[in-house]
Amino acid sequence: MPQEQATGPDGAGPRAVAVVGLDCAFPGAPDPAAYWRLLNGTAHPAGDPAPSRFRPGHPGAFLADADAFDPGFFGIPTAEAAAMDPQQRLLLQCAWRAVEDSGRSPSELAGSRTGSYVGAMSDDWTRLALADPEGITPRTGTGSGRAMLANRLAYQLDLRGPSLTVDTACSSSLVAVHLACTALLAGECDLALAGGVNLVLGTALDRIYQLAGLAAADGRCRPFAAGAGGIGRGEGVGVVVLRRLADAVRDGDLVHAVVHGSAVGQDGRSNGIMAPHRAAQREVVTAALERAGAAPGQVRYVEAHGTGTALGDLIEVLALDDALGARRGPRTTPLALGSAKAAVGHTEGAAGVAGLIKAVLALHHGTVPAGPVDGPENPQLGLARRGMERVTAPLDLAAEGPGCRVGVSSFGMGGTNAHLVLGPPPRPAGPPRDGGGTAAGVFTVSADTPDSLRENLRAQAAAVRAVPEDDLAALCRTSNRVRSARPYRFAAVAGSAAQVADELLTAAEAPLDPAAGGPRPAVAFVFTGQGAQYPGMTAALYAGSPLYRRHLREASEALLPWLGQPVHRLILDGGDVHRTGLTQPALFAVEYALAATLGGLGVRPVAVLGHSIGEFAAAVCAGALRLPDAARLVAVRGALMERLPEGGGMLAVRASAPQVGELVAGEPRCAVAALNGPGATVLSGELAALERIRGHLEDEGVGCTRLTVSHAFHSPLMEPVLDAFTRAAGTVGAARPRVPFHSTVRGGRLPEGVPLDAAYWREQIPATVRFEEAVGSLCAEAPTHLVEIGPKPVLTRLLRRIPAARRIPALPVCRGADAGPADLAGLAARLHQDGLDLDWDALYAPADRRTVRMTPHLFATRWRSWCRPPDGPAQPSTQPSAQPSTQPSAQPSTQPAAQPEHRQPESAPETGRGAGPAPQAAGAGLDALVGAGVREVVADILDTAPGELDEELRFYDDLGFDSVMLMELKHRLEARFPEVGELSLPEMLSSLVSIGSLAGYLRGLLTPAVV
Repeated sequence: MPQEQATGPDGAGPRAVAVVGLDCAFPGAPDPAAYWRLLNGTAHPAGDPAPSRFRPGHPGAFLADADAFDPGFFGIPTAEAAAMDPQQRLLLQCAWRAVEDSGRSPSELAGSRTGSYVGAMSDDWTRLALADPEGITPRTGTGSGRAMLANRLAYQLDLRGPSLTVDTACSSSLVAVHLACTALLAGECDLALAGGVNLVLGTALDRIYQLAGLAAADGRCRPFAAGAGGIGRGEGVGVVVLRRLADAVRDGDLVHAVVHGSAVGQDGRSNGIMAPHRAAQREVVTAALERAGAAPGQVRYVEAHGTGTALGDLIEVLALDDALGARRGPRTTPLALGSAKAAVGHTEGAAGVAGLIKAVLALHHGTVPAGPVDGPENPQLGLARRGMERVTAPLDLAAEGPGCRVGVSSFGMGGTNAHLVLGPPPRPAGPPRDGGGTAAGVFTVSADTPDSLRENLRAQAAAVRAVPEDDLAALCRTSNRVRSARPYRFAAVAGSAAQVADELLTAAEAPLDPAAGGPRPAVAFVFTGQGAQYPGMTAALYAGSPLYRRHLREASEALLPWLGQPVHRLILDGGDVHRTGLTQPALFAVEYALAATLGGLGVRPVAVLGHSIGEFAAAVCAGALRLPDAARLVAVRGALMERLPEGGGMLAVRASAPQVGELVAGEPRCAVAALNGPGATVLSGELAALERIRGHLEDEGVGCTRLTVSHAFHSPLMEPVLDAFTRAAGTVGAARPRVPFHSTVRGGRLPEGVPLDAAYWREQIPATVRFEEAVGSLCAEAPTHLVEIGPKPVLTRLLRRIPAARRIPALPVCRGADAGPADLAGLAARLHQDGLDLDWDALYAPADRRTVRMTPHLFATRWRSWCRPPDGPAQPSTQPSAQPSTQPSAQPSTQPAAQPEHRQPESAPETGRGAGPAPQAAGAGLDALVGAGVREVVADILDTAPGELDEELRFYDDLGFDSVMLMELKHRLEARFPEVGELSLPEMLSSLVSIGSLAGYLRGLLTPAVV
């Protein structure tokens, strides 16, 4: 990172890098919040290692759940998960949560130029995996080895940027961060995941530290303290998400801290390959400082390497004195020193990122934590005369201002040293305001299993309750954007933080919605007809939804040349929307805007249906009319009808068409205007004729209701407008619907290729609205939801009476006269909960389109896999546990474990791995034995039951086999059917279509041997 003198946000150089996300797990601290509490406390998690790993050796700080993993969440077969180094598993979950913390969904990174940089130095798992040659499988290669740590991240998240695992011993993870920063600034990637991981699975390094005189007797590191007695080993994992600062600021990312400069150097030929080198440490600190464009006096605190060894602490203090202390020049404030190793031990390959995350959190909170402090300062260090001090009480960084800098050091055994210079995050810009208020938000939670959903609902409820109300909508937007939509979902419209929290807790205890985990919703739009209008309709939605506001204005502009006034102002100001010449344009504008708003949220219909005037908005939605053309037709239609003489009316009767057919036939100036459903018929015509019909029907006990209308729509009284309207319609381009259009004129789906031309729109004016028939054809398209597009629910009630639609949820966009953003949010919540993935940003006001940190996802811990000693069963089962186990997974042993062990119920079925003799019978017996054997082998690889496998299942498309799995299949088949000898994989490939075709291939090889 070459030095740059120009400055960017808050004095940052233009080549600065932002830490936009992070996650970690250390002993006693399973997440960043817990890590911060640990750093601010006095406790130290040192103790003896769990006996499930190896015979207890030296005490240290160990993770409690290093054997737990959530393979189902990542779609990883449990057999593959069992072969994975637990460091891979920890890293994968940590990286996922770090990406979420950055305000983006990990799923969105697929195919992106995102780099993965991992520091690690432990190969314990590889040694354990290779200890027993009989247990080696093709998965041993992908599950072991440090190279696979970074590559596992890249593979699982589909990252296309650089991917490398770095091993420089104890400085590995900080070197990885340096390389990630360098790659970002060189343009090799646009986002980078950088971090480290360390698990203590063997005792070899304990022995090395003891023999070298470096091990602390009680397993605790005491950096710079008089009682420092050496290294106390620790475990942990940490990942930071990095972006170029300019990009992060431009896109409104939340920034934890800023990396202003970094450097890596080597001791070279010093006093010994393991001995620290003062000059080399000074040089790397100075180089990082120069690249950061900072003066030594700006550095207020250094998160030191601080192993707690007498020589290591002294050399580090002398080097810092040379680079930043009194030897470099007078300081106005002492240089403060601390080390995360005092809290979590020496986490070796993860030590650099442990210190980095501590420094980042300190800058984020504006305070350097003090604890745990163990005893007085080592007097040999002479900190005071060097212008230095240990942090023994919280240090206020915020008071230092935006120019404050923090250093982070990490030195590797072998001499590779790294140093980073950090600064506080830039001051956030004020949220944009458009004068439109704050829209209602939807808080979403999802998981891959019902149990995981419930656990995450409880975790989020506790966090949401503490959120400031001003941040609630932004938190909802963050939950929509960050949390990848999993099959099991819950969504709550945000009224208040307390209300959302209560709903989350209630949902956690309630039975799961049967729609959860089902197929993706297929939504059909049903557009309301005339009669749904009212003054001020959708005014609250207009005020609270920028998206709806934009589309209503768009429709109003399209109507303006024909109406001479902005229809949206007429609507919102409570004007007379009951005049036919204004009613129809007003309804059209509202329905167009509602449909376009849903489209902006990602709700796109699989089919549309319009009731009378609603067909025009439906036609625009289906792509059969352009907005300007539809606006013209609606305006002309309304104006022509308004000029008709009054004297007509409409009558709703609770009878079927056959019941009223004879009466209507006897009145030539009347007609059946609409067939809305069982017992829901509307008649239209001259008032006097309608009164005669009404009298007959009421005498027969049939209920009738006069409708308040200005004209007799859909009756012969409309004939005078037909020719003029046809001429207007003839000038409008007609197109074929791109979405299935179910016509209430024809009573069914409009045939493909048939345009909505002038003839259709002429026919529509006097024709009976055959709503019930059109709904029947619409429901034949198998929609999962019907959404009514209109200012209030009118058709929703009718849909519930039509047999074809009764089992399909009918949902209005607007629930009544006070319909507003909460109604729209409620519909979005319901559709998302039922499985629809939405474009959430459009729901929110610009002021709420920002990221708010939220509680990270809780991964399931029920499945656990560790190691079993060589004297255990040769082939353990790989079924996941049905209940979390608190028992150690193996008895202590003097030998390292060599094979994976999986905690499972005692009743778990045997999978027949490698068992059973080769077939010894011909004919049907051979067929059955070979088929069963192949299913057992395949089930073994997939970690499932043979009975769940059908012969038609295809290896690639259905079972997800890859090249490693195919090699494992080959070897297992050779062991299962020794009579065939060594199988030729190229020869097998043509038969590797399905389980059945492979069984047929093997039967062909075996038949000569048994006949």
